[in-house]
Amino acid sequence: MSRRPRTSVAETLLSARSVSRRFGHVIALAPIDLELCSGEAVALVGPNGAGKSTLMSILAGALRASEGGIAITGSAKVGWLPQRPAHYGRLTALENLVLFARLEAMEDPQHEAVRMLERFSLPSDRLSAYLSIGNRQRLSLAIALLGDPNILLLDEPTASLDPKQRARLWREAERHVVEGGAVLFSSQNPEEVERHATRVIALDSGELVFGGSPEEYTVWEREP
Repeated sequence: MSRRPRTSVAETLLSARSVSRRFGHVIALAPIDLELCSGEAVALVGPNGAGKSTLMSILAGALRASEGGIAITGSAKVGWLPQRPAHYGRLTALENLVLFARLEAMEDPQHEAVRMLERFSLPSDRLSAYLSIGNRQRLSLAIALLGDPNILLLDEPTASLDPKQRARLWREAERHVVEGGAVLFSSQNPEEVERHATRVIALDSGELVFGGSPEEYTVWEREP
């Protein structure tokens, strides 16, 4: 996903205000403000344990914030690809997609499931537990994209993928951004951040330590 200039006014799709998370006396995420706008890809970076997955889970609605709140603009929807597989191993790819389409209360779950199955070239008759790593990741992405969400959250989406599979995933992410959506992705790969992000947010020990352009992040990272 190459960075490209915006040609229209960006719309704020999601706002997080003073969002934090504690587990007992442990602060996993200090209060943070964040906005995601249409047409942008935001990289979330930081070492293991920095709070990236905690923030992603809160934005996805899978984890409740200890403080603060999240506002989603109008009819905007969130799709989430977590680090661990977001599907059931005892169901086929098609059965998983039908199930999650029903959970989304979609009008025609079977039709939507078949559409996504074909879009991601997934086998329909094999239990997802026996799919290749790449196919399992594509299935998770297909589930995240059910219902055409405006906001896409990708938690370490290319970990364990080979170069061809990574390229395919980034094509899907670029398509989402070009169509006016917003992507927030976490990554430990500097090349991915430099190539695909329009903005970078860095966390360390649960605290926001940087926010700016990829170019500014490169300079900041080199400072002693």
